[in-house]
Amino acid sequence: MNTEILFVDDDPDVLAGYQRSLRKDFKIDAALGGATALAQISSRAPYSVVVADMRMPGMNGIEFLMELERTAPDTIRIMLTGNADQKTARDAVNQGHIFRFLTKPCPQEELAFSLRAALKQYQLVTAERDVLERTLNGSARMLSDILATHDASAFGKSQRMRDYMRSFANHFQLKQTWDLELAAMLSQIGCVTIPQAVLERFRAGRPLSGAEADMVRRIPRIGHDLLSYIPRLESTAAVVLYQDKNFDGTGFPADDVAGEKIPIGARILHVLRDLPANDLTQASTKKALENMAQFSGRYDPRVLEAVAAIFDVCLARATPAEPQPRSIWIKDLRIGWSLAADARTRNGVLIVPAGAQVSPMLLEKLRNFSALGDLEEPMLVTG
Repeated sequence: MNTEILFVDDDPDVLAGYQRSLRKDFKIDAALGGATALAQISSRAPYSVVVADMRMPGMNGIEFLMELERTAPDTIRIMLTGNADQKTARDAVNQGHIFRFLTKPCPQEELAFSLRAALKQYQLVTAERDVLERTLNGSARMLSDILATHDASAFGKSQRMRDYMRSFANHFQLKQTWDLELAAMLSQIGCVTIPQAVLERFRAGRPLSGAEADMVRRIPRIGHDLLSYIPRLESTAAVVLYQDKNFDGTGFPADDVAGEKIPIGARILHVLRDLPANDLTQASTKKALENMAQFSGRYDPRVLEAVAAIFDVCLARATPAEPQPRSIWIKDLRIGWSLAADARTRNGVLIVPAGAQVSPMLLEKLRNFSALGDLEEPMLVTG
């Protein structure tokens, strides 16, 4: 765990004094002023604790701590100032969201006690986040594996959506992308409740009964409701729910949500999923986006422009050499490898689509088919 503490002040002598008096017990770093501190923080891993003076030229302590909260929200913030009036303290707590407010001159024992408490608080915050992320990632992987075992086609589509969403987020340097990628990966999870025969008729463009058409239309609602059972996935569930919603407010679900009120992740997903499923060349993607732009009110125009910019850049880059696929038997298949071709039964029924990464559940499924003598082997894989 990072245990380094940053002191921020406009007086170099004060900073040197902190380093001399505290270096035996703490890992201390220093920055002369708020702007310097922010540049220093952006170039390295976040500090556990930051202690800032209130009165600094250019950017005062509250302004600095507000910006610090935006760029490094887990860092514990302490205000240390000679200005002890009530308004300063109130503003520091309410706007800077500080952990402690200390006044100068602060006895070394009190400062050391506050720093230890802040380090402990940082440990609690980061530990809770780590558990939450691992829990969410585990839940998402389990749901994705369930989708893969139930509906290989929907699983393949969800993996493409995740990859597209990741490219979108990376291109625009979005800081928080896990919820967008998760929504893309689980966008098809509602398919697990639909009979396979209904899904096959729908994908083949064959007529559906009224009840069957309603099932398919409600796939985003089903996915939303399934994800709603998992705490902290409210934003992900909302993206899944509104993935079929048109920018003008038409489409599913039938409510008054439209335009900018539709979650941005859903607006992105609405565009990405209608791109060509295969052969994403620059020409095919450009043509698809031009065709999509003709449907007034269906897509967010700014998202269409952004997606066009992404694929113009990404597809123009030199593509690194892909690892060569090799043939293996199921006994040699390993978790983490990717299928270079569809895994099918001996009768040609799709089990797992090409491009899928082998998870423990998928490996078990393929082994079961092999044990029954119903897996077409050897298989093409990369990894």
